Amino acid sequence: MGIILALIIFSFIVFFHELGHFALAKANGIDVDEFSIGMGPVLLSKEYHGTRYCLKLLPIGGSCMMGEDQEATDAPGNFNNKSVWARISVIAAGPVFNFILAFIFAVILIAMIGYDRPVVGGVNEDYPAAEAGLRAGDEIVRMGDKKINIFREIQSYNQFHQGEDVDVTYVRDGESRTVTLTPRYNEDADYYLLGIVGGNNEKANLASALKYGIYEVKYWISTTISSLRMLITGRIGIDQLSGPVGIVDVVGETYQESVDYGVRTVVINMMNIAILLSANLGVMNLLPLPALDGGRLLFLFVEAVRRKRIPPEKEGYFHFVGFVLLMLLMVVVMYNDIRRIFF
Repeated sequence: MGIILALIIFSFIVFFHELGHFALAKANGIDVDEFSIGMGPVLLSKEYHGTRYCLKLLPIGGSCMMGEDQEATDAPGNFNNKSVWARISVIAAGPVFNFILAFIFAVILIAMIGYDRPVVGGVNEDYPAAEAGLRAGDEIVRMGDKKINIFREIQSYNQFHQGEDVDVTYVRDGESRTVTLTPRYNEDADYYLLGIVGGNNEKANLASALKYGIYEVKYWISTTISSLRMLITGRIGIDQLSGPVGIVDVVGETYQESVDYGVRTVVINMMNIAILLSANLGVMNLLPLPALDGGRLLFLFVEAVRRKRIPPEKEGYFHFVGFVLLMLLMVVVMYNDIRRIFF
């Protein structure tokens, strides 16, 4: 069941990403040769109004083929005949649609279970928060240079700044106060702790669901960026990356842990995973790397500045090399997932 749920979630997220490219291409009058979900051999295909719609065997990707790697022709719907800003909007639409999808899921989820305001539910004795005078009911609004909107941002800040002193600004009875906390090492947890305990979720109305839906997406985007920063700086290794196999395993485990509590719990946990994956895919695709949307955007912004397109063959070589390296990375990540799960 975990595999089926993972395929459904991932395929829908990819579909929505490609739908972004497709919708903006059509809005800009660009011909779309093929719109496909999946990679590899074609399982189903149908042509409609000049576009071939395909479902392919491997549900690990998709494409919206618009002839962006070709030379400009006289055809009015040719991708490269359009203005550079029209093309930028089409390429950027995929990641933007991922953020929109994450927001939609977040609003639905918050409407179901409520939202976690950054209000202190309690403090652990003999830890920095208690020693600094924080108490239940205090609302934390800033940690260091980061504005805090939901309670999990307190936890993630501590996670990404282990052992570092932090200035914490909180509000009590309408008055803003700031204290400096020095995390304390807990040997049992092998972790530096602040000693701040969260409260319960608050029920959401439409306005708060929309507001905290934005905060939820912001949280996952920020978490993804912070994780990438740790990867680049060597604080986490490539062996800790997870790919499709790892995602299937996480979905399967989550399903098994949730199914005994009923369908509602399964839906909530699957939606949480979908929000994470959609926001993550949006961020990853905006990275200025070959074969990704961010790599294409890089070339388009260069074109916008120099007012001249980089020769398609040179851009094609760039993306081809990037695609090969990306496939190699996927093999490494898949090996790590298999080793972690089965050995």
